[in-house]
Amino acid sequence: MRVLARVALTLAALLLLGSLSLPATARAGGTDIREQLEHIPGLTVVDEAKAPQGYRFFHLTFTQPADHRDPSAGTFQQRLTLLHRDTSRPMVMYTSGYAVSGKPARAEPTALVDGNQLSMEYRYFTPSIPAKPDWPKQLTIWQAAADQHEIIKAFKKVYAKNWITTGGSKGGMTATFHRRFFPDDVSGTVPYVAPNDVIDSIDSYKPFLAKVGGREYAQCRADLQRFQRESLQRRDELEGIMRQEAEKKHDTFGNIGSLDKAFETQVIDTYFGFWQYQDPKKECGTIPPKGAPAKDMYGFYEKVGSLLSYSDQELQQFVPYYYQAAYQLGSPEAYDDYLRDLLRYPGLDQPKNFLPKQTRPKRFDHSAMPDIDFWVRTQSQRMLYVYGSYDPWSAEPFDCGLGGAARDCHRYYVPGGNHGSSISQLPAAQRTKAESLVRAWAGVDTTARSAGQAPRIDPAFEVDELRAKHPGL
Repeated sequence: MRVLARVALTLAALLLLGSLSLPATARAGGTDIREQLEHIPGLTVVDEAKAPQGYRFFHLTFTQPADHRDPSAGTFQQRLTLLHRDTSRPMVMYTSGYAVSGKPARAEPTALVDGNQLSMEYRYFTPSIPAKPDWPKQLTIWQAAADQHEIIKAFKKVYAKNWITTGGSKGGMTATFHRRFFPDDVSGTVPYVAPNDVIDSIDSYKPFLAKVGGREYAQCRADLQRFQRESLQRRDELEGIMRQEAEKKHDTFGNIGSLDKAFETQVIDTYFGFWQYQDPKKECGTIPPKGAPAKDMYGFYEKVGSLLSYSDQELQQFVPYYYQAAYQLGSPEAYDDYLRDLLRYPGLDQPKNFLPKQTRPKRFDHSAMPDIDFWVRTQSQRMLYVYGSYDPWSAEPFDCGLGGAARDCHRYYVPGGNHGSSISQLPAAQRTKAESLVRAWAGVDTTARSAGQAPRIDPAFEVDELRAKHPGL
């Protein structure tokens, strides 16, 4: 399932959980932070939950217009979470581009600046959806950017220090879109592994995937393709297991059309998904050999991307993403030329085919992404893009353009990095430079190390909310 990462998932390398030992600051200006939050217009404090030492953690909702251009369209409640450190510290606003996590985790920039963190659920992800949705008018990149703008404007009444925005994959795109439309809202932006399909019909993913990993992993690429072909040749065996598992879970396949179509689509996606999240040094050797038992082949799919990924039940939670991919964001062309003689449904693997028929957009907005791309190349300021050299989504990255350095726009690649790439994984000199940039934008000591527990990977983060095994998650 080529769903873009919620870097809450793909930021398995970016979000920090666990015990943090920092002095608690429960009051600012003599007023408890909860009292201050309750005075923000449109904000509701749902509850205060358990937090690491030195922090307070709140579940919130914020009243947003369903359509920022049409007040008569009503409002909806958008979910937020707040990891409060101290109002004297900077604020990092994080979005995955999907649902919001209910866990008190820090994104990498939050740890770097020892700051507060406000996390936003993207509109149209349940329950942050209007009662009377109007998909073409309301679910656009501009509407989501306006959501973020309104939240920042409201919270600056309490958190007056420098603001940084961040997010990974679709969240990195979201952070970029917000800055394009509201460039002066914050002091800097750190998008991780953010794809940039400027012109959807011009695709760089296929040549990237043909050579990903270079000469060192040529055999791995060949083994993956051989495994995919064998899977299609043995579809009756694998679909038999798939059908049993689907019946246990009561999964259906109405959107995509049939279990057979779901099977074929996931087989195609497995190559992309392998390079997106697996470590080739460890996992190339786990590709089942020719003639392996069907249960072993099925088990490999469960690790890389479940064969049930395209069931109605799995797709339901990603409908807003697939809608935007089919309407404005674009998506990679299926990498399946070497499978064509075995395919029954060529051309099926594209976002519109994963949506309920009544939700499929009637047209594609060809102007949306070229507009964003042009802004990043020519006008963006204080942007730091981080990509992974093995990550397929990095095949079409954002580019700071000529004069980018003068505008303080930067782009770095983690050697051998995947869709969980982070600043901490950069070569030493680049890491030092990137950390210094983030701290400078946040208005804090550019040489200090992050407080509390050191950054670490936590692959369990949000796994139960959006399955990390899905390619793109």
